[in-house]
Amino acid sequence: MITERHLQIFIALAEEQHFGDAARAVGITQPPLSQGLRRLEALVGAKLFERGAGGVELTPAGVALLPYARRALTSIEDLHQAAVARDPEGPEIRLGLAPEVPPSAGAAVAAACGSMIPGSRVTVVTAPTSSLVNQVGTGRLTLAAVLHPAVLDGLEAGPVSLLPTWALVPAATVDSEVVALRQLKGLPIAVRPRAEAPAARDLFLDTLALHRPDGGTVVVTDERAGLAMAAAGQAIVVTADPALIAPGVGRHRLADDPLPLRLRLVWSRTRTPFLRPNDVMAQLTEALAS
Repeated sequence: MITERHLQIFIALAEEQHFGDAARAVGITQPPLSQGLRRLEALVGAKLFERGAGGVELTPAGVALLPYARRALTSIEDLHQAAVARDPEGPEIRLGLAPEVPPSAGAAVAAACGSMIPGSRVTVVTAPTSSLVNQVGTGRLTLAAVLHPAVLDGLEAGPVSLLPTWALVPAATVDSEVVALRQLKGLPIAVRPRAEAPAARDLFLDTLALHRPDGGTVVVTDERAGLAMAAAGQAIVVTADPALIAPGVGRHRLADDPLPLRLRLVWSRTRTPFLRPNDVMAQLTEALAS
């Protein structure tokens, strides 16, 4: 029997075109995602994806099945919403967090969800901004904290919160507590892949080029990888996480805060009837900024 999880796996893989990214979007590891896909292909009697050099692509059978899978998943989610509206235990809040969101900020939003919406049950997943927007739009997530700017495809959005950032540089590279970007010479700035948040990443790179035309960038998988490169004397990390630190790495406030972390909450008005933007979203946004 085809299950909701089979549909989630199929749709996520069609959207992400990469097993690892699809697994993160669904909130599972890659092995069960692969197993779920094989089971779905056996149930429908057709191969749904072809592997390529950069990931996977839908086969003609997969292309034909995709709109039916989306409609089926939407129907299942509508069923869940109808049940939630009458559930005495309260609604489930499925919160998505971009990986750039500092742990303290993510925890504050999750706590606010639980306190602002009586009886709610909060679950949390982490995924890139582009994936989170898709998941909110399809109803797999209730709301998400994403990077700004981003193409929101009709989703509701709260105000933009600006979080200050620090530069993490190899020890003894800079003496002053506050440093200008143009002073950070000789090493590349660690950045995450553009595909995770194209508009936000472009704004970051354009601003970086304006303040620091030389030095370049290096792509890393996450801030922990960037921190390791900084400790090895190979890169500089710009982060909003006040707790990200390691031996051999200096932490410096950026003068005039030219690269703040821009975050906002997004949600679907039609899929989240229990969210009241006027009295709930403002408090959730305040929690994000705090």
